[in-house]
Order: sequence, then structure tokens, then C-alpha cells
Amino acid sequence: MNDDLPVLQAYLTEVRRHVRGILDGLSNEQLREPMLPSGWSCVGLVNHLAIDVERFWFRAVMAGEQSAWDSFDDDASAWDVDDDISPATVLALYVEEARLSDEIIATTPLDNAPASWPEELFGTFRLDNLREIVMHVIMETSCHAGHLDAARELIDRRQWIVVDGGRDASA
Repeated sequence: MNDDLPVLQAYLTEVRRHVRGILDGLSNEQLREPMLPSGWSCVGLVNHLAIDVERFWFRAVMAGEQSAWDSFDDDASAWDVDDDISPATVLALYVEEARLSDEIIATTPLDNAPASWPEELFGTFRLDNLREIVMHVIMETSCHAGHLDAARELIDRRQWIVVDGGRDASA
């Protein structure tokens, strides 16, 4: 049954909008700036969301697309974006992977099991159907949207949602 689909899709769409929106107006330099001692940047986090979250969970795991599996390189980390790849390219990739994910969600019953499961990555951990995968992606994307909120406030004090109608965080 897909009665949950409109609600799940609405939450997923909103959290993706949050990821894109919190980065709006940042320069290429700001998007590439390391935000934590581990060295992650906003553009690296979005690349991670595009490849390790959207592509992995929907195209590789849920749909079992071999081309999606083939795109993963054991020696590469999605968090590391080469200097010759522009932040705009990474943001466009995120939008495209989300679009492809939405196609899979729209054409697959929520109770369908994943077509492919990487036992070697997860051991006994398992997501049993599309519903659980969508909920997992909402959770992971929400968590990373929070990371981007903190990064954005550190960069220029901008906040995504301010309940009191807006304030200058520097005041």
C-alpha cells in the first residue's frame, strides 16, 4: 500500500529543499571551505548526499542499477571534491540524483524489497523495503541539513529558519 507515499515524498522534498536553500548565496570559496577538523566542506557534504545517499540507496540498492553500483570507487570518497569540479556541478548532480530517486519512488510500491543489498557493507543491518529506505534517507538528509545549518551560521551568520521573524545572530 502506498498511502504513506504523499507524506514521505513531501518530507523528502522539503529536506532536500533545505539542503539547497541553506547554501544559496555562498561563494565557491565558502562552499569549499573546510568546516571541521576532519576537513569536510559544504560542497563535499552535498556530493556525499548525491552519491552516497540518493544514488546509493535508490538507484543502487532499491532499483539494483548496475551502473549506479559501478560508479562507486573503493579508493574515492564522495566527501572529497576535486578542485576541477565546480560547486555548481555538485549541486546540479544532487538535484539530478534526487530527480532519479523520485522516479524510483513514484514507480515502486513502498513494500517492495531492495533489488540489491550489500551484505559486505552492513552485516546484519537491513532495510526491508522502499518505505524504510525513504525514511532512512529523510533521516540522513535531515541530519546533514543540520550540519549545513551550523556551517552556514559559522560562515556568515545566516540562519535557515528563525522563529522570531529574523535576527542578526551577531547582535
